[in-house]
Amino acid sequence: MKAVLPGSFDPPTLGHGNLIERAAGIFDKLLVVIADNRQKSCLFSTEERVCMLKELVRPFSNVEIFVWDSLIADFMKQHNARLLVRGARNSIDFAYEFELSLMYKAIDPTIETIVIPADPHYFASRSSSIKELASFHGDVSSMTPPFVARALKARYGGNDAPPCGAVNLHLQWGKTNE
Repeated sequence: MKAVLPGSFDPPTLGHGNLIERAAGIFDKLLVVIADNRQKSCLFSTEERVCMLKELVRPFSNVEIFVWDSLIADFMKQHNARLLVRGARNSIDFAYEFELSLMYKAIDPTIETIVIPADPHYFASRSSSIKELASFHGDVSSMTPPFVARALKARYGGNDAPPCGAVNLHLQWGKTNE
């Protein structure tokens, strides 16, 4: 069975990695979709996030990375996927995901949402908090893969080079003129 895991992944965290690993173990195919939201300001470019996620999912042969700039319901329809995977760290996340699942159900009644509770080791891993800590040159190594920690250090004025140079990747954008 195929499932879709969307997110901004700005940046990918160990919590994201744990969720991907767990979902990849449940589903035959996991499509990880990076949101390319024009209204959201991201620290890392879409290409950088793709590069980091490709590194994160390297151990999983059943995981593919996509970029999408439209409704996730449209992506799911295009890829013949019915299952949407979401993670929840606490009851506030769960309430938010529950409301989203109702919206997706209203858009497309065939979409089913599965919420996977966060592993207790990663319940505090929020990308926004990690970025804030990194901006003050705090240690984020316990919350991110090493290549993400290096990228954050480089972005906030450290000496390390970012993990992704120029990337030449096949990206699937939401609106194409095919």
